[in-house]
Amino acid sequence: MSRAPLPPFYDDLDATFAELWRMLADGVAHGRSGFHLPGLATLGADGAPRLRTVVLRAADAAAGALRFHCDRRSDKAAEILAHPACALAAYDDAAKVQIRAEGRAGLHTDDAVADGAWAESRPMSRVCYGSEPAPGTGLAAGGAYAVPDPAVAGTPGRPHFAVVVVAVERLDFLYLDRRGHRRAAWRRSEAGWQGSWLAP
Repeated sequence: MSRAPLPPFYDDLDATFAELWRMLADGVAHGRSGFHLPGLATLGADGAPRLRTVVLRAADAAAGALRFHCDRRSDKAAEILAHPACALAAYDDAAKVQIRAEGRAGLHTDDAVADGAWAESRPMSRVCYGSEPAPGTGLAAGGAYAVPDPAVAGTPGRPHFAVVVVAVERLDFLYLDRRGHRRAAWRRSEAGWQGSWLAP
């Protein structure tokens, strides 16, 4: 039984870096990609790590940035404002690839970045930002919250909408294969990205 050929990036560091960003961009475009829903780690107010899933909305290789959206009333927004350092991780089972990104997050609420992202958001996505009370608020019952009518949700949620842009400082790529795993990492400095192979 013949095995599938090894991918072109297998022993090519530059090709691996390009593939990493291609896969992240694919995660933005395709909901079934393993990179569409990365886990986001932040530092909580009590100093403990906090982890949750976010939807990847943009992956800009040229800028070295990743973008997702959140409710500005949420814990994650407060955590990012207090401690911008964060990390994202995702694994795609079909590709057998894990990607980790570390960097510093910036919160955009009342600027052109947030306005542009809001304009591009689907009406069904905007509805979530108009819910009351704020995310994480204790409830007397599971359904004791209100969501605005989708027909008028274009405006009610905007005051709560925020965009998070992560300026990536470190990337880690792991490809799993029985013939030999491949792992590489890159750090960004003023001179650009510097990468090297790592033991898996």
